[in-house]
Amino acid sequence: MQKEATMLKKNFSDFDLSPEMNKAVTEMGFEEATPIQSLAIGPILAGADIIGQAQTGTGKTAAFGIPILDRIDSAQKKVQALILCPTRELAVQIAEELKLLSKYKKDIRILPVYGGQPIERQIAALQRGVQVVVGTPGRVRDHMERKTLKLQPVRTVVLDEADEMLDMGFVDEMKFILGAIQTQHQTLLFSATMPKAIMSLSKAFQDQPELIRVVHEDLTVPGVEQNYFEVKEFQKTEILARLIDIHDLKRALIFCNTKVRVDELVEKLQARGYAASGLHGDMKQVLRDRVMNQFRSGRLEILVATDVAARGLDVDDIEVVVNYDVPRDEEYYVHRIGRTARAGKSGRAFTFVAGREMGKLAEIQKFAKTRIRRQRLPSVDDVEGIRNGVVLEKIRQIMETETSSKYIALVEKLTGDDHSSLEVAAALLKMAMEKDGKGANVAVADEPVFHFSAADMTRLMIKLGRNQRIRPGDIVGAITGETDLPGRMIGAIDVHDRFSFVDVPQTSAASVIEVMNRCQIKGHPVFIKPAKDKGGKKWEQVVQ
Repeated sequence: MQKEATMLKKNFSDFDLSPEMNKAVTEMGFEEATPIQSLAIGPILAGADIIGQAQTGTGKTAAFGIPILDRIDSAQKKVQALILCPTRELAVQIAEELKLLSKYKKDIRILPVYGGQPIERQIAALQRGVQVVVGTPGRVRDHMERKTLKLQPVRTVVLDEADEMLDMGFVDEMKFILGAIQTQHQTLLFSATMPKAIMSLSKAFQDQPELIRVVHEDLTVPGVEQNYFEVKEFQKTEILARLIDIHDLKRALIFCNTKVRVDELVEKLQARGYAASGLHGDMKQVLRDRVMNQFRSGRLEILVATDVAARGLDVDDIEVVVNYDVPRDEEYYVHRIGRTARAGKSGRAFTFVAGREMGKLAEIQKFAKTRIRRQRLPSVDDVEGIRNGVVLEKIRQIMETETSSKYIALVEKLTGDDHSSLEVAAALLKMAMEKDGKGANVAVADEPVFHFSAADMTRLMIKLGRNQRIRPGDIVGAITGETDLPGRMIGAIDVHDRFSFVDVPQTSAASVIEVMNRCQIKGHPVFIKPAKDKGGKKWEQVVQ
């Protein structure tokens, strides 16, 4: 039997998994199964032999790991599952993911065995008892010949990246290991390609295997300029803020791998004054529709989403797609960046790459047959330079296209007060840039970015705070949702137990107060006033 899927998706709740496994899957942030997981988990749980044809990075580890771990008898301290893979790096990676998946399955021990590590340490671990061994063929055979690894109790054998193991010359080791298992067992074979040698191996060691193939969609993404930034995890939010400011983005789509990451990033962006909101599977449909309408209308500048929530997103003028997290599945990368450069327009895609994700980026480039160029991290000076350039260009346009005779008379008056025309121009430019937010300080490290100078802002007090579970993002979302004030025009937000403060432009303060006093935040009526009462007392003194 053969099964194929093009982006077929199931939820993990569709499988008959234990509560412990479901809890681990949810905690890891998986919203739904990838195509290979959707096709493979059910048959593996049922005990069938599998030939799975899928590329690296499509979720194969969870595809076989979830059903294997859910069937492990933790009371038995003998090896019940053996996973063979071509390299020590992959062995360690698989073992780490299996440990995360087995977090709530008590007393399951997983051991990677590979060359380059002292074999005595591995022997000691095997003697203490393990249920899952992940190893390279050479080291596994070494343990078998030393009698330190016994495979009689094995119920499941996995050959991961079988074509790679054959290319590396492990065919004899693979046959030796598989031939040594005489008891009834399940054999799972995963390979990106299906040469004759793989089919021969399957014929010799599998029993009526079910062939599963993941068929990839069209990978063409024309018109998208693709770049990546090598960053530390803690730098991501700051670099994202600089990119938004440098490119003056009005409609950007940011992708995170999990729902938790979406919520965290939205809160950070809102606290910095950006009109940002999130989209993920835990949100009610009414709220998702509201967010999408705001994004389409331009009231929302930045949409942060998971892959699942963004499916079916149809907005033609998205300027930039940012992979805040490198996607787990190479095909998701193509779907993500395809959200920009629509309707004949060009677009940009930025990917943040941290640490070991460089290898994943290489896999994406190979899979998508594309080149993703490395870019230098934007600095504070870059942001200032771009902002200054925008203001100067506006000045040039005014000088070339508009009549300014009445302003010339004012400048002549000032120059008559012993000031040079250059000094007058510099002072006026400083005033204009600070009013427009261009002269404000740009954040370094992880501090908020404010787009207006303090002199232009009015501090408002809201009689809601942590006791009502109010967050900075709730305040920004309420103001941008109920008024015409864009998120980037909102300044500092301080949330206390019983009240909060928010800075808004002086020119908008009265209208914000009028509108927001008729609204609610998280079901609580809003009471909002300037941060000082008529007697000059600060609200901190009034409410405490």
